[in-house]
Parts: sequence; C-alpha cells; structure tokens
Amino acid sequence: MTLIIGMDPGVHTGVATYVAGELTDLETVPPHHIERIIRGRLPACVVFEDSRLQSHTWTRGRSGATSAKMARNVGQVDAWCRLIEEVCAELGIQAHGISPAGKGAKIDAKAFGRVTGWTGASNEHARDAAMVAWPYRRVDSPSRGKR
Repeated sequence: MTLIIGMDPGVHTGVATYVAGELTDLETVPPHHIERIIRGRLPACVVFEDSRLQSHTWTRGRSGATSAKMARNVGQVDAWCRLIEEVCAELGIQAHGISPAGKGAKIDAKAFGRVTGWTGASNEHARDAAMVAWPYRRVDSPSRGKR
C-alpha cells in the first residue's frame, strides 16, 4: 500500500497521512517533529506547501516592524521546506513542493469533510496538509509540482 504524507510546515506543522489513497490521519506537530515523522513512516512521497515557490509574502501596506516579523517567519518556513527536501533526498523519498497559491484557498471543516470524507476533528494546518497532497493521494510516483 502506498503511503503519501502531506505537510504544511510552520510553527504548527500540519501532517496528513494517505494510505492507498485514503486519508487516514491528520495531526499538528511542532516543526522539530518533521524529520522524525518522515524517517519513522518512510512514505513513498511527501507533498508539502513550499513557501519558496511564491515570491509575494503579503507585506505591502504594513509597518516596517510587521514586515520584518513576516519576513523572519517566512524565512523559518523556508528552512523547514528545505529540511523536508533534504531528509527526503537522503532517504530516497520523493518530495514535491507546491506553492501556497497552487494549493488553493483554505477551506473550513465542513467543506473539508465534503471534499475528503473526513469526519474527525481538524484544524487549518492539518486541512492544508491534506489538501496540498489531495491531488497526489492515489499516485505511486507523483511528478506534478516538482521543484
């Protein structure tokens, strides 16, 4: 059975697990668990929201201090995206980054349930992780969105 992991890296990292195309688990973990999850589960592929693929960071019209904080936060997420790629490369796991815009708009729990069939609890981070990997959940060798 093919195991695909979707990730939305951030201070609250969303993780979605697909087994044989079915969403089986949603969780939110701290970023220092990213490597542990990849190494522990050894998925066929990790599909992740990759902030590095979108240059615009929504800082226009904000104060200098707010823009600096946003830049620092984006820099942290960029580093976690790189960590995902490097761990996957070391383990021979396919890793595919998808831009935030390419993932699509955020959806609430009700819409998420209609799309995925998920009936359990979820939060925006876990839903984002699930939706970034949704198009790839049944694919043995995903190649769309490859960095």
